[in-house]
Amino acid sequence: SLNTTTTPSSVSEALIDRKCKQAMELEMEALEKNNTWKLVTLPPGKKPVGCKWVYTVKYWADGTIERYKARLVAKGFTQTYGVDYLETFAPVAKMNTVKVILSLVANHDWDL
Repeated sequence: SLNTTTTPSSVSEALIDRKCKQAMELEMEALEKNNTWKLVTLPPGKKPVGCKWVYTVKYWADGTIERYKARLVAKGFTQTYGVDYLETFAPVAKMNTVKVILSLVANHDWDL
């Protein structure tokens, strides 16, 4: 049966849990490594976009915990395209998904 681990609903709850805190640190390291943002001076009359932490627990098929995951997300609903941003970003597919699709293409002789 699936484990009933609860996910934190706030940063203060997450910081108490060693595994959640480690997941947050890994997320920050990845964001910095990928040059996700650049610090600039806020233009006059503009407000910074807020952000929020989202926590999940990933499970293996047998119900055991695979890992704890933390994602820092922007509160994008406060943004206006062309005013606050010009580019968008979407997470990429997992490598296993790409391999399955390529395998189907090869096995069915489909065009890619």
